[in-house]
Amino acid sequence: MITRRTTLGLLASVLIPGVARAVPEPPFLRPNLRAQSLPNLRDRLPKNPRRINLAAMGRQPGQYGGTVRMLIGSQKDIRMMTINGYARLVGYTEDLEFQADILESFDVQEGRIFTFKIRDGHRWSNGSYLTSEDFRYTWEDVILNKDLRKGGIQRELLANGEGPVFEVIDDLTVRYTWKAPNPDFLPGLAAASPVVILLPSAYMRHFHEKYQDVFRLSALMKQYRVKKWADLHIKMSRQYRPENPDLPSLDPWVARTTPPAEQFVFERNPFFHRVDENGLQLPYIDRWLLNISSSEIIAAKTGAGETDLQTTGVDFADYAFFKDAEKRYPVKVNLWKRTQGSKLALLPNLNCGDTVWRDLFWDVRVRRALSLAIDRHEINMVSFYGLATESADTILPDSPLFKPEYAAAWASHDPDQANRLLDEVGLTQRNSDGIRLLPDGREARIVVETAGESTLETDVLELVKDHWAKIGFSLFIKTSQRDVFRSRTMGGEIMMSMWSGIENGVPTEEMNPGELAPTRDDQMQWPVWGMYYLSIEQNGKPPELPEATQLVNLVKEWKRSVETDDKTRIWHEMLDIYTQNVFSIGIVNATLQPVMHSAHLRNIPEKALYGFDPTCYLGVYMPDTFWYSEEVS
Repeated sequence: MITRRTTLGLLASVLIPGVARAVPEPPFLRPNLRAQSLPNLRDRLPKNPRRINLAAMGRQPGQYGGTVRMLIGSQKDIRMMTINGYARLVGYTEDLEFQADILESFDVQEGRIFTFKIRDGHRWSNGSYLTSEDFRYTWEDVILNKDLRKGGIQRELLANGEGPVFEVIDDLTVRYTWKAPNPDFLPGLAAASPVVILLPSAYMRHFHEKYQDVFRLSALMKQYRVKKWADLHIKMSRQYRPENPDLPSLDPWVARTTPPAEQFVFERNPFFHRVDENGLQLPYIDRWLLNISSSEIIAAKTGAGETDLQTTGVDFADYAFFKDAEKRYPVKVNLWKRTQGSKLALLPNLNCGDTVWRDLFWDVRVRRALSLAIDRHEINMVSFYGLATESADTILPDSPLFKPEYAAAWASHDPDQANRLLDEVGLTQRNSDGIRLLPDGREARIVVETAGESTLETDVLELVKDHWAKIGFSLFIKTSQRDVFRSRTMGGEIMMSMWSGIENGVPTEEMNPGELAPTRDDQMQWPVWGMYYLSIEQNGKPPELPEATQLVNLVKEWKRSVETDDKTRIWHEMLDIYTQNVFSIGIVNATLQPVMHSAHLRNIPEKALYGFDPTCYLGVYMPDTFWYSEEVS
């Protein structure tokens, strides 16, 4: 919250001799400026800072000051500062186009030669300069170091299985050149959890065996309680989950708290590279306080006014409670649209260990029948107040790749057609309760497992239980912890799971379509096939369904493509195959996400897209441009 002290500081900063009236210093930094432990604003900014024209974006230029309180469910959620802060070498605009952010510019030739220009005078949060040496250190001494990267080069940095040639052109220019196109490179840099190609070399050398003497390195290992120098380096270099307050950063706010703690403090980065149209250095807000709370009571605390900005730990089910809170506290609640392909999806495990069920799930008629049997309208009305969109698990109309037939694929409510499909499969025998019998005589009893993190899942599954009973399938619900849940899926012990649908429901043709193919081991409909691709055919098994194989081949073709038309065609082929084969059973999408915030906060969009990928929750909407007004909106 903005305080009287902050307000006085704002006034005082205008009166400080020598400070340009048009570009005041953040009052928060005045003690450091007086102590001359920080240079003035002109020397803290790059010669060419990134200028954000808020008026052109339909927003208001702001003023310095204030603290944002946010609740998190556990210590690991401090990663929200990296996601929401969203400072990237190359990032997305709100329209999901690439733009230079930390970089001054980037140039791409033939889809395989990437030249990066660093901003002259850009500094890390500790004041050291960002130069080509930081890129060189990260590439040669970290990524290529077998002790630090036992898994080899990150997948996003491989094209046809080969890494790039890295070159330092000059102090402010570097180049990565692959033999083949690498369309994953820029999306990897712009991602919520970005691929790391840049570390502060001057700081990290203290923890690298190549640059640190043995005795000092041993002392540091003892101090930080690790047995290997590589573990020490990894521990001290974590950027995504900022647990090391000494690690120099390029984010708008930098960590000030060493875990474990119940409250994590983040303060403005005095060397952040963005300014508004009036020359004020961003971020406007000085501090964020992340307070750990039990996940079960985050919504209650939010409604009680104990947070200034909250999007995690709250759901649409809390909306009515939050609207009521608007009458008691100076808060507002906006509703943003979630970007998932389906808020909840049923994922038949095609690598299931039960061969009878596996063979049934491999039959597309069974998957289509299970989808047709679901009354999505009833679920929408009961669980989402009719405000969601009934749909297959696919992309949203907000994506330029959207076609209505993808959303409609096998997503109507047609239990008669579902029964006919199951009869065609040969499941014609039933017991006295009307439950179909499997080929081995067992009842058709599907156990759906969830991570048990939301009552919404069980509420929806209770409705699906009734729907599937009408086609002769019984449904049982089982919950387990997330880690156990995932490992059991990989081991083939889970028959079917409930999770969210495809994460990025608003893709462009420039984004990797890998979510639509078995490419990862955490995809619960085909984890073993996904492991095969992820491990470069070293583990897991190759896909055993022709359509799944075709999807993998299309992903590989997309990675070789340079032309936009080719990438667009591949996306549409994959969307058609994925939805027609019902590899995941979507229910509803375009669900609404409450964004609860102080009524004093400005520049928070009324309407926006909300998701981990690609919008990085609040990230593309630039929380560094949020600011406190003394007036209530």
